[in-house]
Amino acid sequence: MTLIEKIPTLSDVEVINLLANAQRLAQGGDERQQAAASELLPALEAAAAERRDVRLAAAQEKRAAARKPKKAAA
Repeated sequence: MTLIEKIPTLSDVEVINLLANAQRLAQGGDERQQAAASELLPALEAAAAERRDVRLAAAQEKRAAARKPKKAAA
């Protein structure tokens, strides 16, 4: 199983850490590390964005559920 195939099974923290490492290696690693990082970056960025969107949507739903409905004027 390749690292790209493992991304869906990683936790949010693991994806963020792996993304940060891949970005760092893409900038400052040797040729082999840069090649590997450039292969991983699109999948990691997509996974991180998707997970961020899911967390934001869940937070919005939680805030909406916590709001008290306004009472109608009588």
